Amino acid sequence: MKEKSPYLRSDMAADCCSDLDLAQGVRGIRFVEDSARGIPVTRLEITDEEGEKIIGKPRGSYVTVSVGKIWLAGEAAFEKAVSVLAGEIRKLAEALSPSLGPVLVAGLGNREITSDAVGPLTVQGLTVTRHIRDLNPSLFDRLFSLPLAALAPGVVGQTGIETVEILRGASQSVSPSLIVAVDALASKSVDRLATTVQLSDTGIAPGSGIGNRRKAVDRETLGVPVLSVGIPTVVDSSTLICDMLERAGMEEIPPALREELENGKSFFVTPKDIDVAVAELSRLLSRAINAAFASPQRETAAG
Repeated sequence: MKEKSPYLRSDMAADCCSDLDLAQGVRGIRFVEDSARGIPVTRLEITDEEGEKIIGKPRGSYVTVSVGKIWLAGEAAFEKAVSVLAGEIRKLAEALSPSLGPVLVAGLGNREITSDAVGPLTVQGLTVTRHIRDLNPSLFDRLFSLPLAALAPGVVGQTGIETVEILRGASQSVSPSLIVAVDALASKSVDRLATTVQLSDTGIAPGSGIGNRRKAVDRETLGVPVLSVGIPTVVDSSTLICDMLERAGMEEIPPALREELENGKSFFVTPKDIDVAVAELSRLLSRAINAAFASPQRETAAG
């Protein structure tokens, strides 16, 4: 198997298996292409250490939902995407925490940078209910929702505090059954930018896709199951160049280009309409998370 280029960086598990013949089966990896209400859904499961080495991601489940350019779609397409995402989030949440109870949503990222604002903007659109359960139990019962709390911890450059440290303190106070970490991601494919949502039961390492890896937000560091929800919004220019060379059949990077890449002369590429895309995608995630954690009573009432 060809060694992966060190310049190809991506948070997307689906990106990391694009050169594998998964139809023939690869040891340590299960891959299924599916659809829900006409929306493509891929399910990738890394089952052992060999799969981890091949993909370069920790073992666990990765679900990629291709919602397309949702900011250009009509309301019917938007509602369909909300429904599909809510269902996928709920399935992963119940697998991680069978006795699902209070949920803490963490909107990771820097709200001042448009391409990194998915997490904070998603939190802004949530309907938080944990405080209502304590202040007005009868009203809370009528909301048909699990206790939901949320925060946007910012980034270490703004706070001087690692994200995982803030979440650890919040988790100790809230005692959630599950933490949902929402973040912007990096992809190696421009086709995935702002058009796909990745869900994973492995947690998340903020900044890893852009070479600014912080302490992981996962079960090991927080003591609570972590479900990550991410949308790719940027491509590293080095990654973009190398990916295009590979697609063109060039297996070796020219020495002059390698020198430029190793000197760190790279930047990040994002769609020109990323402001509109991020606003609508954040609304999509807010709606999906709200729906995913509606209580069973609400589902019964709706039925």
